[in-house]
Order: sequence, then structure tokens, then C-alpha cells
Amino acid sequence: MDKRPNRFETKVIHSGYHSLNYEGSLVPPLFQTSTYTFPTAEVGEKRFAGESEGYIYSRLGNPTVKVLEEKLAELENAEAALAFGSGMAAVSAVLFYLTKTGDHILFSEGIYGCTFGLLQLMKNKHNINHELIFMDEEETIRKAIRKNTTVIYIETPINPTMKLVDLEMITKIAKEYGIPVVVDNTFCSPYLQRPIELGCDYVIHSATKYIGGHGDVIAGIVAGRKEALAELAMTTLKDIGGIISPFDAWLLIRGLKTLPIRLDRHCDNAEKIAEKLKEHPRVGKIYYPGDEDFPQYDLAMRQMMRSGGMISFEINGTKAEAQAFLNRCRLIKIAVSLGDSETLIQHPATMTHAIVPEEARLKMGITDNLVRLSVGLEAWEDIWDDLEQALAY
Repeated sequence: MDKRPNRFETKVIHSGYHSLNYEGSLVPPLFQTSTYTFPTAEVGEKRFAGESEGYIYSRLGNPTVKVLEEKLAELENAEAALAFGSGMAAVSAVLFYLTKTGDHILFSEGIYGCTFGLLQLMKNKHNINHELIFMDEEETIRKAIRKNTTVIYIETPINPTMKLVDLEMITKIAKEYGIPVVVDNTFCSPYLQRPIELGCDYVIHSATKYIGGHGDVIAGIVAGRKEALAELAMTTLKDIGGIISPFDAWLLIRGLKTLPIRLDRHCDNAEKIAEKLKEHPRVGKIYYPGDEDFPQYDLAMRQMMRSGGMISFEINGTKAEAQAFLNRCRLIKIAVSLGDSETLIQHPATMTHAIVPEEARLKMGITDNLVRLSVGLEAWEDIWDDLEQALAY
């Protein structure tokens, strides 16, 4: 009988770690070491040859990091996971692993600014081309697939417009063509959405955000099939070296324990704030999957457990008026991250997506009067009081 916990709230605390294997320590120990000793030269030889398990050097593996990776693999219902030093280290590692010179990558329309910058670098230096499309219809996707398309890369919800991509539809098409599907799941975390359960091949997180949850660590995660990630680990991760530190892994393990509790509060607060924003005369369009008027509301209800803690909305006015609104916020901090305990607000056109050319940015729906709100864990009434006074101009 399999007695492993199968409910998410229990798995975030107990999965991937057995205290009796670590001198009974209730909390996973921090292995703050760069290298490991071998009992004999022959053992060292076998470990380097891959004939014997064991640690060699922390760039190649670390016990604390391994606990984190096993936890995330189980939470995503993946065979394995790898931890990286940042979300962009995870993104670049997967794309480098899956592509070669002359390949083509198909992207969901609207992606994180630094991911867009990486694509330009890959195009200019390695002749790896890309195309951004709104993946709303099967025919649109089929027409965009080329003979040299080797990756379909998706953000859902898309940053910052909150557009969704139907993952079951995408994976159905991708499997026909033998193309792996990569999903950036940062906005949801494995608590709200698990793309691998919907047929996707790789899941990426900027673990800096909801997984960490406390604004004190930079990290990335990739989850997927064991064989592929083992190869990625011994090539792209090892040789480029975008590894996570043991201490940062330890911080993420700690943060994970409260992920469901935190996400529920983020979602509760966001639902209330979205309702208030929708009624305010100074607010134009609002982009929130939990809004019944959101164009993809039905997809959100089918694909996500809840609607998340992120809201984007347009200020009725100019870029200068949108920036003035941000400057009037008192409790809410102007910052570009998300998923922290504190409510954060930012101006995508000049911050997270500033690298994107204006024409492409506007096509993504990122206007000069759009702002993005990461709803925190404070009392929702205090968050709204601050927004309301900042909107009173």
C-alpha cells in the first residue's frame, strides 16, 4: 500500500524529505559546502564515471538542493526537477537544451521582457528564430508551426495581460508534430495550475515569486521527464553553471511549506480588489481571470484551481497619469517582482517590458496606461484604501 501523502497541502511539507535519513533533523539541513570527499580514489573514479551514486561538487549536486528538487517534482507531478540560480537561468537552460542553430521557437503572444531579450540574443548570435502568436485557435497554431519548429513555449497567464492559453489544446497539437511544450507557470505556482497533468513536457518557475514568497531569494525551477532533465543537468546546467546556492534552496524549502496558505490569501484579496477596481470610474480595462467578464473566464475555471493574485488594469489617462497614480501609492510599493507578502505595483511598458519594441509591446496589449498589481497578504481593506486614495486625482 502506497502511504505517501497525495494532498497538495500535505505534500508541500512532507514530500522529498525523510528526517531519519538526516540524523532525525525535522528541518532539512543546510549543506553549505562546495565539494565532497571520497573514501577512496576508486570511489571518486566511479562517481565521475557515473557508475556510483554520491556527491562530487555542489555545481553537480547538493543534498539541500536535492530535497528542493524532489519536492517540486512531486508537487508538479513530474518525474524530476532541477533548481537554478534564477528564473532566467532556468528559461535559458531549457531553450538552449531544446534548440540548435537554425531552429524555430513558437511563443505565446506576450512574454516576460527578459525572455524576449533572450530570444533576440539567440536570434542574433545563433540564428534561432522565433514567432509570437496569440494561441487562441487550433488553426492559428498549425499555420505557425514550421518544419524547423522545435519548441512551443507558453506563459499562462501571460505577463502582464493575463491572457490564457488552453494547455490541453496546445499539447494535443504539439504531440501530432512531436514538439515539446514548455510552460512558464510562475504566475500560478503548482498550487493553482499543473501543466504536466495537462500533457505539457516542461514546467518553468521563477521560484523567486510565489514559491519563495518572501522577497529574499532569486531562483528558478524546471520540472519534466527524468531522462531529459538528467541530460540537461549534466550538460547545460553543469557547463554553463547557472546553479542555485544551497542556502537559497533552503529558503525555498522553508517558503514552500506555507505556499497553499499564502496563495489562498493572495487569491482572496485579489478577488475583492478586482471587484473594487472594476467599479471605479478612473479604471478602464481590467485583466483578471477571476472576473466573469474576462474573455477567457471559462478556461480559467477549467485550467486553474483559482484565479491567482495578479491583476492588471488600465488607468483612464496617459502614461504620465498612470505613473502619477503609482507615485501616490503609500502602502503599496513600486517594484517589479510579484508573489511577495507585500502588495507591489509596477508600470510594464517602462519596467518589466521596457526592452520590447513599442510596436511589439502594443501588439501584446501592453499600453502606456497599463499597470500590474501583485496583491499581497495585507488586509484587503488596507490595500483598497491605498488604491482608492491614489486613484482620487
